[in-house]
Amino acid sequence: MENLKEEKSRLMKALFVLAILGCVYLGAKTITEMKGYRFIGGGAPASNVISFEGKGEVMASPDLATINFNLIDQAKDMKSAQEKVTAKETKVLAFLKDAGIDKKDIKTENYNSYPTYEYGRSVCPPIQVPMMEGGGGSTNPASSYYCPPDKQVLTGYQVVENISVKVRKIDSSGDIVKGLVNAGVSDLNGPNFSVDKEDKLKEQARKMAIDDAKAKAESLARDLGVHLVRIVNFSENGNYPIMYEKGLMAADSGVSMPAASPELPTGENKITSNVTITYEIR
Repeated sequence: MENLKEEKSRLMKALFVLAILGCVYLGAKTITEMKGYRFIGGGAPASNVISFEGKGEVMASPDLATINFNLIDQAKDMKSAQEKVTAKETKVLAFLKDAGIDKKDIKTENYNSYPTYEYGRSVCPPIQVPMMEGGGGSTNPASSYYCPPDKQVLTGYQVVENISVKVRKIDSSGDIVKGLVNAGVSDLNGPNFSVDKEDKLKEQARKMAIDDAKAKAESLARDLGVHLVRIVNFSENGNYPIMYEKGLMAADSGVSMPAASPELPTGENKITSNVTITYEIR
């Protein structure tokens, strides 16, 4: 009898422990599901959804100008070609230093050295074009005759160094361009005007776009008499700068004015963000 009571007691305790463990498991599962429900797209799949688009725009004046250019030279041997480019580089760096450009804003993007060739030229031999019977032959080049070129001939070596420069005092961009040209650079590209800390402007434009989409959602929900339950999807595109020119380039009077620096309008940059927010509705 005593043994039977002890067995029942142990069984009851075991069932009690299992019940507690089951409650803990269900509680943890519920909390996990509730937490997942808070995230975009979390929880049970939404059946009734509606999407809204929002747009945000931020205007900003550029505070950074980027200029790219090449230093190019060639010679009969590689060493001499490199020395010529180095001499040009020294001259350019001295000018940029005097212009107040910091070393950290001058970067060599590419440096290439390679041989240069040309094809040798020779006179193609004439071909015999047969004439009518009894007339012999004549030397008349045919239009379809192909004369292969001679072998490649090494003519020397060329060195190309590509450099980018950031100009933070953008009002001096014209003077920088003029000085670089006078220093002997090639293939100058720029200045390209931009905003240095553009990420903050992108965040601001994104927030404006989200607020715009949410306002549209709340307004339409009131008109339709539905409730916005949760956000189940979000996407963004755009977030790109658009430049608007402000001012005019210096007019071309037709008179050569080598001493003048080009007038470069900086305009304004418009940072745009377009978002789409999808809501579950009831």
